[in-house]
Amino acid sequence: MKPKILIGVGGGIAIYKICEVVSKLFQMGMEVKVILTDTAEEFVTPLTFATLSRHQAYTDQDFWKATHSRPLHIELGEWADLLVIAPLTANTLAKLVYGLADNLLTNTILASRCPILLAPAMNTDMWEQETVKNNWQKLQQLSRYYSLNPTEGLLACDRIGAGRMAEATEIILAVQSLIYTKGKQDLKGKHLLITAGGTKEYIDPVRFIGNPSTGKMGLALTLASIHRGASVTLIHTGIDLNSLNSLSDLKTIYTPSAHEMEIAIFEEVAIADWIIMAAAIADFKPAHYTDYKLPKKEIPESLLLAPVTDIAMKLGQFKQDYQKLIGFAAQTGDIITPALDKLKRKNLDLIVANPVDLPNAGFGSDTNQAILINSKEIQKTVTNCSKLELAHQILDFIQTDNN
Repeated sequence: MKPKILIGVGGGIAIYKICEVVSKLFQMGMEVKVILTDTAEEFVTPLTFATLSRHQAYTDQDFWKATHSRPLHIELGEWADLLVIAPLTANTLAKLVYGLADNLLTNTILASRCPILLAPAMNTDMWEQETVKNNWQKLQQLSRYYSLNPTEGLLACDRIGAGRMAEATEIILAVQSLIYTKGKQDLKGKHLLITAGGTKEYIDPVRFIGNPSTGKMGLALTLASIHRGASVTLIHTGIDLNSLNSLSDLKTIYTPSAHEMEIAIFEEVAIADWIIMAAAIADFKPAHYTDYKLPKKEIPESLLLAPVTDIAMKLGQFKQDYQKLIGFAAQTGDIITPALDKLKRKNLDLIVANPVDLPNAGFGSDTNQAILINSKEIQKTVTNCSKLELAHQILDFIQTDNN
């Protein structure tokens, strides 16, 4: 059955991003309906959203027409699996806090029980008003609301500051997570330490030994964890963090090399309940580093290598009883045998064995597949899916292993 997404659109120039959201969600196989407030109609016509969603776009004029067998706000509220309000204006924010219902959107909110995703957009001075901040904080305490914070940047009023609505990609990723989890916050109170990306071991300032990891799997795990209520420390090697801009409860640490990552991990690990080692960390580094660019003729034909600390194994030796340690095994050919060896040898609680020699899997891909194996050697096969869905399935499997 197709997920049913109801999008409530407030008035604001950021509405152009919602056109992209509606279009992409439809292309992804979701069923999308749109409610426009009166002020939203000043920016985009209902026809635009009707065309993009292949459904009628509803306005307050429809609300007051007796053309439905049941009240329209009841039908829409019961229909939705997820309600998205974007752009969320200061006016609608205040109505949500006090349970006001004076238009189709706010009546539908009160007539629904599904999770609600909020993406505010407004001028910096408006966003920073004490009353607006108080209203925003009050909604954070309510279990059915999920938030994408506005970010800083150039606003339509020519100010540079906080108030930019989350990008379309961020909204879509949050929608995917909330559809998967049905809004559950089962990681509330947990702190996760996640590593992402491929380390670089430098020969000189411009040359290094590395690998093709883009950090997409670590990013997906970070997103999924925060969407489910966790706080996260993400230790990364210099990857694209734009999809994380609107998230709270996130600390990021840049560590380009294995040695720097090791230092950061052991500085942060004590507060972590789960440690997920998704980064592709080097096994060896150049034995000698030159602090100037080597002329080509000076580069040795045989490069001497030195071993790098096996961080996962070191963590396996020192982890506490309250901690779970999750490793990854990127393999070609037989992926299970080497993964089982790593699971036992490094004292991991779970390992994710994923092929890097198959289409649409492994490094750089937006999709992946894997075999999850826990310390009891119970296995779960995850067929090819988005990395965000795989991340959720990994988190589910860790939870199952807790029971």
